[in-house]
Amino acid sequence: MDKKKLVLLVVALLVAVGTAFAARSLFMGASTPEAEAAVEPQGPKVLVAQRGLPTGTIITADSVNFQDWPEELVQDAYFIDGEADMTKLLGTVVRFPITAGEPVTQGALVAPGDRGFLAAALGPGMRAVTIPVSAKTGVAGFVFPGDRVDLVLTQTVAGGEGEPLKASETVLRNLRVLATDQSTESETVDGKTVVRAFRTVTIEVTPRIAEKVAVAQTIGALSLSLRSLADNQAQLERAIASGQVKVPQGASKEQEELLLRQAANRPLDGSTTYVTGGDVSRFQRKSKPISAEEKAARVVNRAVKAISAGAGMPTAAVRMGPVVRVTRGKNTTIETVGGN
Repeated sequence: MDKKKLVLLVVALLVAVGTAFAARSLFMGASTPEAEAAVEPQGPKVLVAQRGLPTGTIITADSVNFQDWPEELVQDAYFIDGEADMTKLLGTVVRFPITAGEPVTQGALVAPGDRGFLAAALGPGMRAVTIPVSAKTGVAGFVFPGDRVDLVLTQTVAGGEGEPLKASETVLRNLRVLATDQSTESETVDGKTVVRAFRTVTIEVTPRIAEKVAVAQTIGALSLSLRSLADNQAQLERAIASGQVKVPQGASKEQEELLLRQAANRPLDGSTTYVTGGDVSRFQRKSKPISAEEKAARVVNRAVKAISAGAGMPTAAVRMGPVVRVTRGKNTTIETVGGN
């Protein structure tokens, strides 16, 4: 190879290396301003939803938070950090749905005591009913608005003979507490929640469950059983595993979260559990005592079955025959048909 070609090759190589370095510097220089531009928006902090808040959601400390917001996008209806009092916002109810990351406006919340507060706290298709309680039946005051409880019915079933049957039954589960007495919020002093006695509890139920609660109050005494916060999640996982709760294909993440949240928070009616006096003490009944009429009918039925099976024949002095039940008012007697 002659010297001229060698020189040209070296020059071309140097030009290529220089071009590569120049391009690298150019790209690095262009990316630096973009990185500097990606800074947090400089402006006041506004209150935004930490997650999707459907209608009826009670505002808690973990459901909203203050976040930096561009000053030119701030509106008068926003809650501004330093101006809004969070202690007054906690316990308010969402009037219409708010998506995650969306600023919370003043018109989106209803405060306790405002007109329509309880109606806004109810979910779609739900009702509010009130039941009387005492310190003993109301978990000694350790039930607050937003908690979830089970409803226990205790009753005495009378019979014909012997001691009556005493029974306690969990008739309804996973009911949301809306208010205690006329208060829809918890009282806090020096950062600690005040436990106080109350005489009534207002709960959120379906229309059918509202009817059951009304009847249950006439049957016996109602008491509350406070549910653990972990129960709903465990119960939801069992429902998903069994196929009771199904998420439709193509549902977005927000739709899926809303569906699962509604399934976890719905009141449960059915599959009740019960305990009788015999389960607690050997000196109590375990089953319902039979009435005198039922006892007489059993004796007659046993006699008829014995005769039919040839176990014995009626004597001439004692004649047996078909029997009928004769009801006069509230009294029922067994009468033999035929004979002298």
